[in-house]
Amino acid sequence: MNASAPARSYSANEAACITGVPLKQVHRIIDAGLLKGAAPEGRRARAVHRGGLVGLKLAHETADILTRDGRHRLLRYLLDHPDASTARARDVSVDLRSMRNQVRQGLSLLAKARAVVSCDAAVLSGAPCIKGTRIPAHDIAEMLANGDSVHAVREAFPRLSEDKIELAALYARAYPQRGRPKRRPFREVLKPAVSAAISLHKLPAAC
Repeated sequence: MNASAPARSYSANEAACITGVPLKQVHRIIDAGLLKGAAPEGRRARAVHRGGLVGLKLAHETADILTRDGRHRLLRYLLDHPDASTARARDVSVDLRSMRNQVRQGLSLLAKARAVVSCDAAVLSGAPCIKGTRIPAHDIAEMLANGDSVHAVREAFPRLSEDKIELAALYARAYPQRGRPKRRPFREVLKPAVSAAISLHKLPAAC
């Protein structure tokens, strides 16, 4: 492996999906500077290096029990000892093994989600679709967000397995659509046309 190769970084949305940390908290942790050195600098879009994903989870899970300074010291230890199984700062230590396992599982799921979705310019103008179909991943995610169960989605799209449905939803969370206008509610789209008023005396007499 080339040691000089740039570290793989993940967008805030990707990092949220991998670690299970709410997206709003991902932004707050990055903005607070707690991941300094593990978040790419000089970029407008927030991102986290792969080595900072466990630190992101650590910062979130200790938010209610440690001060900002205490969390910062733990994170500095972790970033200085990337393979440590425990983060230590003075008289505080945190076991990182479960967090590392969760991050590994999150990375694996994200890789699977990317593998089941493809973008082909010849299919729906390049919209991310489940491979081998013309079913947009974001449409599946929207159905689930609107309250449809996985079973209901399968009935609508029999070709999809439960795994593909869940992975499509994960993909949509990690890679949200940008600049897409919101759809108008169905009831608004199908408003009845207003016809011209006709006075009753102008109607033809009944035969």
